[in-house]
Amino acid sequence: MNPINDHLKENLKILFVGFNPSIRSSEVGHHYANPNNRFWKIVHEAGLTPRKFEASEDEKLLDLGYGFTNIVARPTKAANEITKEEYKEGRETLKKKIEWLKPNVVCFVGKGVYQQYSGVKVISWGKQINGLVPGVIDFVAPSSSGLVRMKMEEIIDIYRGLVPILAE
Repeated sequence: MNPINDHLKENLKILFVGFNPSIRSSEVGHHYANPNNRFWKIVHEAGLTPRKFEASEDEKLLDLGYGFTNIVARPTKAANEITKEEYKEGRETLKKKIEWLKPNVVCFVGKGVYQQYSGVKVISWGKQINGLVPGVIDFVAPSSSGLVRMKMEEIIDIYRGLVPILAE
């Protein structure tokens, strides 16, 4: 399986960070491409995109100021297949990307992603009190995986919390 390309540029409004690519994303080369992943529906219904984009259009979100990367580049069937060494290397690489790109907000798509990045164990949803990179807001949102058992409306409401931050 091949890693997928990041979609990055400096001064993004939001940099979305996932665990790692799914097998399906690796096969097609696009972020959040698994048909069971609800990312595209969530960001649209939360008011972050003007329409529901398809995974194949992920690069077009750069025009909206949104970028994509993962804490680990290796595709897997499940996040529990990621090794401690991969997380350690990914954490260091991700921090360098954030320091270089200086996005307004880094949205971690899953509490576990933020736990691996920050080392913080107890995390609340939404904007974090202290970001790890000065001048960059850390925001924690639920994973968009279809395996997440939260109600869809709860997930969308958490992502809606990004809208007023972007207006600041």
